[in-house]
Amino acid sequence: MSIASGPTGGPVLIVGSVAYDSVRTPFGEVTEVLGGAASYASVSASFFSPVRMVGVVGEDFTYEHVATLAHRDIDLAGLQRSSGKTFRWSGYYEYDLNQAHTIATELNVFQDFRPDLPANYRDTPYVFLANIEPGLQLSVLDQMRRPKLVVCDTMNFWIESAREKLLEVLARCDIALMNDAEAREITGEPNLITAARRVLDLGPGIAIIKKGEHGALMMSRESCFTAPSYPLEEIRDPTGAGDTFAGGLIGYLARCGETDDETLRRAVIAGSVMASFTVEDFSLDRLLRLSPEEVAERYHEIVAMTRFGAF
Repeated sequence: MSIASGPTGGPVLIVGSVAYDSVRTPFGEVTEVLGGAASYASVSASFFSPVRMVGVVGEDFTYEHVATLAHRDIDLAGLQRSSGKTFRWSGYYEYDLNQAHTIATELNVFQDFRPDLPANYRDTPYVFLANIEPGLQLSVLDQMRRPKLVVCDTMNFWIESAREKLLEVLARCDIALMNDAEAREITGEPNLITAARRVLDLGPGIAIIKKGEHGALMMSRESCFTAPSYPLEEIRDPTGAGDTFAGGLIGYLARCGETDDETLRRAVIAGSVMASFTVEDFSLDRLLRLSPEEVAERYHEIVAMTRFGAF
């Protein structure tokens, strides 16, 4: 299957935040640029499969940004516009780009977000629940009609403040995504291999632990796979990399229509490839000028870099 042939699978339903971000890194600074988990994941997934986005924005969300998302052939019928201001996040990174430092979080219209899926969204076979409040993730699942695959993400705030509901979500999803700190926190296990196995005990068939510049670990009950990140010499902004990874992962799985071990491994690499482009610029700028041919080329570069013969 050619990665460079454009989106052919899916469709994929992505539910999460749409935001305006203000970010400072050692390599530059931007103010009120397009961000949010649903934005990054949707644009990333759209390289592989048709996407249906569910989120909420305020009256101040520009039609230019609506057009930016629509230009990627993302179905925006589920994007609600409410009275008030769009969700905003501001933060900064020092030279350790794996650690974001939050300056301010303004939930605004996102505080009262209640996902209400259009009727035709409810049969979507592939679902990504970004790191929104677990009760909202459950409400989305309650509106779905037998999805083929559900991927969920979370964050340390929900692990601490909504643990019981989060455990309900994990019991109903097929693939659980989290970073290394979150995996350790939810399981109480310092070792990531052990932590991944404990996540599987909570219900999902697959646990994927994102490790930033150190790649990703995928664990099932039958196998273990570790994927590298693409080695970059220049990184400008890591914001949204994890959501871009998730979008690439589920978009690729929807494109293939399979979830066997070999396809899952390729999907993890596809997610890593998409994340490697995101960090090369601020906001979604690199993804928006990315071509399918560049995605395919970098995918094959990772394959070549990790190939080795028998001992």
